[in-house]
Formats: sequence, C-alpha cells, structure tokens
Amino acid sequence: MSNIQELKRIASQVRRDIIRETHLAASGHPGGSLGCTEFMVALYFEIMDHDPSFNMDGKGEDIFFLSNGHISPVWYSVLARSGYFPVEELASFRKINSRLQGHPTTHEGLPGIRVASGSLGQGMSVAIGAALAKKLDGDDKTVFVLTGDGELQEGQVWEAALFAPHHKVDNLILTVDWNGQQIDGPTRDVLSLGDLPAKFESFGWEVMILEEGNDMESVVNALKEAKTKTGQGKPVVILMKTEMGYGVDFMQGTHKWHGKATNDEQTENALSQLEETLGDFPV
Repeated sequence: MSNIQELKRIASQVRRDIIRETHLAASGHPGGSLGCTEFMVALYFEIMDHDPSFNMDGKGEDIFFLSNGHISPVWYSVLARSGYFPVEELASFRKINSRLQGHPTTHEGLPGIRVASGSLGQGMSVAIGAALAKKLDGDDKTVFVLTGDGELQEGQVWEAALFAPHHKVDNLILTVDWNGQQIDGPTRDVLSLGDLPAKFESFGWEVMILEEGNDMESVVNALKEAKTKTGQGKPVVILMKTEMGYGVDFMQGTHKWHGKATNDEQTENALSQLEETLGDFPV
C-alpha cells in the first residue's frame, strides 16, 4: 500500500518517462498518456492485486487491458516501474525489433501484455471474455479495462456494453478516459458522445462519475469504491474526466499533442516542469 504523496512522486517520474520515450522515438502519443497517469499509477501501485512475475492467464490476480493502445507510453512506464521488465528498456520505445512497440503487442512476449491493442473498440470485448473466464474458474479477482472517449464512437463498444449487463459480468470495471479530445479535435465536434452517464445507465451498468481524474486521491478513492460495487450483478463503469497533456502546461487541454512528440526545446521545457523522483532511464 502506498500513500498519496508517494503515488504522486511515482506519477511525476512516469510523466518524465512518457516525454522522454516519445521524444527519443520522435513519435508516439504523449497527450492521452499524460492525462491517464494518475489512473495508471493508482491502478498498479495501489489498487490491483497483481504479480510482476507474470502469468499470461492471470488466474488468482486482478488483470488489466488497455483498449486505447496508443497510450502505450504510460503503460510501459508503469509496468517497468512496478517490476515487470527493466526500466532501461523504456529507451527502446518504438525502435526496430523492440518489445515496446507503438501499440502493445504480444509476439515479443512483453510481461504485462496479454493482448495486442490499438485497433480501437476491441478492449472491452476482450475484458468481458477474461471476466467470464474468471467466473468459470471460480476466480474472484477483478478485470479492469481502460478506453478512450473518442473510442466510444466505435460500434463494437456498444455491442459489448449491451452484452456485459445482460450476462451479469459484475467482476468488470471499465474506465473511460473522458477528456473530450481525439486525434482530429474535440469529440463534441468530431462526433458528439451525447449523455454518456445516461447511455451506460440505460444499458444496465453501475455508473460512477469521477470529476477529478488528475487528482491522485480522487482516483484512488474512485477505484476503491468501484471495487466495492463489483459482485452485485452489474458491470461497473467509471467515467473519468481528465485533461489531455496534464502536467505539462503547453500540452494541456488540446488534441494537438494526441500523437505528436516534443522537439528538443519542448522536451527540456516539459521536463523542467516534472520532478525526477525515481531516476530517469538511461539512453
């Protein structure tokens, strides 16, 4: 168990990792990664019962699926910092023959990754399958999945959203990164999502709204509360309001850093705003 201040320290280092990973690769998706840092740190360092020695089947432990796989920089950092693979490997992000591809893959056998993701809309379906498998196995642990809000424009998401309540998949916690941004602009302009809480409620989900998705204590409390709501006949969804690019002033609140790496000067500026707490990975 970690205290909130320690989780914040870890989050600062994870944000540095995100900036440095994408800068070294001159590509990647820093915006959403920065926005989801509190969530990912809270999940891996406080909430989930998981084992970095890693068994692919995940039996007897909580497991996580990243549906919006393009925010792999934050996931890779959190996996490395929690012991799944060496922190030094973060320097290989998006390099030829690296295990740390732009979207998570499984063919190179990276610990912590159970399914390739990045083809948007598929993660909830995979997570539902894993949750049902846990039920069949008599495994009482929880399956977590993260999606982006722009990703909810994919039809497969809503097929899965119908399926889970119908089959009482109540060992599943879905979190939606509700930052209002996607690659081409604000979601309200590209394709409005309408009343998301009402949509999920009408489909039969237990709905929670997290107003402060970039406040560590709020994120931890919301995830703890969500776990108390499992096992009651309904899947749980946390609609988590975040700010894309959070933590770096010139990157916050805009879609322009969805899939764009910082140049040398911007990298120096960004890192000056983020405390190095655990030690940067070497290059």
